[in-house]
Amino acid sequence: MLKKSIKWLLIPMVLVSAAVILYGWYLSGRIEKRFSARLWRVPSTVYSDTTLLYPGQGFDRKNLAAKLESLGYRTVAGPPQKQGEMRLAKGYLEAYLNDLKIPAQHRPGNPVRLRFDRGRIKSIERIDTGERLPILELEPEEIGQFYGPERERRQLVSIRQVPPNLVRATLAAEDSRFYGHHGFDPVGILRAFYVNLRAGRIRQGGSTITQQLAKNFFLTPERTISRKLNELVMSVVIELKYQKDEILEIYLNDIYLGQNGTVAIDGVGEACLFYFAKSVKDISLAEAATIAGIIRAPGRYSPYIDKERCRQRRDAVLKAMSAKNWISDPELQAALVQPIETVGESAAVKKAPYFMDYLSHQLESLYSPDDLTRLGLAIYTTLDTRVQYAAEQALYRGLRRLESSIATLKRADPAQKLQGAVVVIQPKTGFILAMVGGRDYAASQYNRITQSRRQPGSAFKPFIYLAALDQLTPASRLSNEPRTYMIGGRPWTPENAAQEVEGETSVSMRTALATSNNRATVDLAMKTGLEQVVEKTVPFQFSTPIKPYPSLALGAFEVVPLELARAYCVFAGGGTLPHPLSIKDVTDDHGRLLSQSHLNIERLISPAKAYIITDMLKSVVSEGTARALSGWNLPGPFAGKTGTTNNFRDAWFVGYTPDILALVWVGFDNGDPVKASGAKAALPIWAELVKTIPQYISGADFKMPDGVVARTVCSESGLLAAGRTCPLPIKEIFLEDRVPDQPCPLHPARNAIKDLIDGIKDLFGGRP
Repeated sequence: MLKKSIKWLLIPMVLVSAAVILYGWYLSGRIEKRFSARLWRVPSTVYSDTTLLYPGQGFDRKNLAAKLESLGYRTVAGPPQKQGEMRLAKGYLEAYLNDLKIPAQHRPGNPVRLRFDRGRIKSIERIDTGERLPILELEPEEIGQFYGPERERRQLVSIRQVPPNLVRATLAAEDSRFYGHHGFDPVGILRAFYVNLRAGRIRQGGSTITQQLAKNFFLTPERTISRKLNELVMSVVIELKYQKDEILEIYLNDIYLGQNGTVAIDGVGEACLFYFAKSVKDISLAEAATIAGIIRAPGRYSPYIDKERCRQRRDAVLKAMSAKNWISDPELQAALVQPIETVGESAAVKKAPYFMDYLSHQLESLYSPDDLTRLGLAIYTTLDTRVQYAAEQALYRGLRRLESSIATLKRADPAQKLQGAVVVIQPKTGFILAMVGGRDYAASQYNRITQSRRQPGSAFKPFIYLAALDQLTPASRLSNEPRTYMIGGRPWTPENAAQEVEGETSVSMRTALATSNNRATVDLAMKTGLEQVVEKTVPFQFSTPIKPYPSLALGAFEVVPLELARAYCVFAGGGTLPHPLSIKDVTDDHGRLLSQSHLNIERLISPAKAYIITDMLKSVVSEGTARALSGWNLPGPFAGKTGTTNNFRDAWFVGYTPDILALVWVGFDNGDPVKASGAKAALPIWAELVKTIPQYISGADFKMPDGVVARTVCSESGLLAAGRTCPLPIKEIFLEDRVPDQPCPLHPARNAIKDLIDGIKDLFGGRP
């Protein structure tokens, strides 16, 4: 009978054991599949371009200090001793540089001193060696991330990078017997039960680190017996399959440690940056205990929520470490008196949001949205954060000035407000340094640089003059007389906006462009041939249609602002058309280079033609519609063109140097009049922007290329001046195959011998 009873008892035990083994085998496969795959969605991080510094560059101390602050450098009173520290003093700035790690270049951090003189860098030297440096490159700045649906931010670390104090603090706070149990801890469970029973409430949990990991990766947060049993079995299986250090590494990268706005801070690597602006390897004992103390309840123990409660929790962790003899008593006492000094909470604000949207669009051809939100890519861009900030501020202040000076421009509805847009490009490369698609991204994500289509007005005129260079010269005369043209069977008579060009029946090409003469420009287009003008604009790759109507001479069709800026790069860059670039390099989460941008530059016109148009656009700035720039005390020379459309719906200014080009547009989205010209609305924004980025304004002039010659001509006829008899000779430049070869008929050269005889006659009263 006894044997039969035992038999019947053994059968269910065997069946239960078999079921447990089979279930464990099933869980083992599930766990292995999960842990062998990518464990987390790691957002791709977007970085700005690096910053080059060199002696002679226009970069003052305060501007450089602001740049270093945006990179996370901390100001200290004495000489910088650690990476990420800086000191600003009279006449110089000292900084202990962070390591520079970018594709194809690694530079260890070192202490440097930069001396300044009259707004320029005078010298750069290593503090430790005294070595003079000809150039210095600062690390790129993080400007954003591509988050997945969970909106998690995580900096992955290996267990070898985690300092022992952080490991011990985590164990003291969460699972002091971690290295002694096999997934679950009966002693810990009983201890937690006893503590909670005495307190009459939940004060201590009994879950091990392995159990927490099983719950986070595989289970729901519901509190049921079946879930708890699953957790226990999974914990044992995880312990059987993985080493303790592997389990701990996954845990330290997985735990939730706070919130930055809508973004979750996950893992100790990210938490060290978020709370202390330090790498995980650099945190102190007190900081390690603070991080470990937050694990239990970030919403309760975060120093950004309650610093005193956070300190109490940190001290409890430190005392627990001491009780385990993991730290000495002197270490305990020193850590207990340390204040909790965080870097300061700042919401995860999207920097350069319009640029980020444009970047995302360019990345679509390389990576899927899912890859961008989970692979942890590092995306290095062309953006210069100081130029971006200068552009944002110049636009903000410029629009406010306009609204203050013209009361009817003020609108209460954010969707109806006066708008503006700015893009800054390096003309020879196409690198986009800054992009501002509107005055407030939160109110409108519509990017007016890349998405809008607006009439360019007179900003399109340089392309008319370019088309004419095969037939005419800057000295050629154009008609300034009123003339009516038929467009679609209806008469159209262009009028001049500027009164200063009235009264003259003709003007030179240079003067017509400088003063933005409408009549003369239409006359030029007609002389060149409208079909010829349209044909000459095709290589500039405007995506909007351009029709052969006389009004095209005045920009009476629509363009995309970025395409207009790109087209102007042909003049600034010596005749080449670049492709606008936002991406430089992309690396994977191990730093391996995945893709690299290649300059896509196409020769459109000769350097000689580009130089002549640029030289004529310099006249716009020196004596034409943009001459107000002279009041800004900017270290030119500059070339540029204003633009204003009918009824003042659009105001433009495009200006450039050999090194940088910026386009500014101002207008209303619905086409309401701005009631100000490009010179009054857009040019001041451009000037303020350029004034605040002296590092890009060298003062160098445009170099005259081969194929361009200078000659003295008569300003009235545009033909060769006849010696001293021409009352208004000027120096003009020409294509070498378009130099005037006819003498001026208005002031013909006189015979020198006859002049001498006539002079003698006059001297003697007409007698020989």
